[in-house]
Amino acid sequence: MQATTPQLVRIPVGRGHVEGALEASHHSQGLVIFAHGSGSSRHSPRNNYVARVLRERRLATLLVDLLTPEEDRTPALRFDIPLLTQRLLVVTDWARRQPATAPLPLGYFGASTGAAAALRAAAALGSVIRAVVSRGGRPDLAPARDLAQVQCPTLLVVGGCDEEVLALNRSAAAQMPGPKALAIVPGATHLFEEPGALEAVAGLAADWFVQHLTAPGAPASGGQ
Repeated sequence: MQATTPQLVRIPVGRGHVEGALEASHHSQGLVIFAHGSGSSRHSPRNNYVARVLRERRLATLLVDLLTPEEDRTPALRFDIPLLTQRLLVVTDWARRQPATAPLPLGYFGASTGAAAALRAAAALGSVIRAVVSRGGRPDLAPARDLAQVQCPTLLVVGGCDEEVLALNRSAAAQMPGPKALAIVPGATHLFEEPGALEAVAGLAADWFVQHLTAPGAPASGGQ
């Protein structure tokens, strides 16, 4: 696989901008945009590990902070799902306009509260988003009307010991009409800190995205 170099990107939002790290190559067969959880950022070690595994499978990655540096100083905004969703939509529109990423099928990887934003954005964009993966996500923070509009294949990955979140994910999955799967990582807690747990998450996510983003004949998202 061809090595990639992170490219710092600044995406305009309102009167400011958000920053992200884009890694793509001529061999990339899809783009996965990461929506981080509350208090996390594009520097998240867990998300960066997953991103490295995805790039090994020829998937481009965009890890972006959905809040400006000024906004991130207000903790309550990290839980503002409508705002995070709107920012994710702006980032997605930006990616669809860049020469390096415009032709690539799109997927979302959402962690914790970021999963709710990813699902709401996927509901709004319809066929533009080809797949979603949630890691320890809180899909219950997305309104039922949005969950009912998620048509793309969605994988919900939850730790086997994260019982409350597991119940919330089961309930959310039942409300999503599109193809979905619930993957339980045995012995893992919410942050997947146990030996081998994060590796399991990355493997599950990579398989899901490869299946749904790089399948022969899969249409690109387009650059309009």
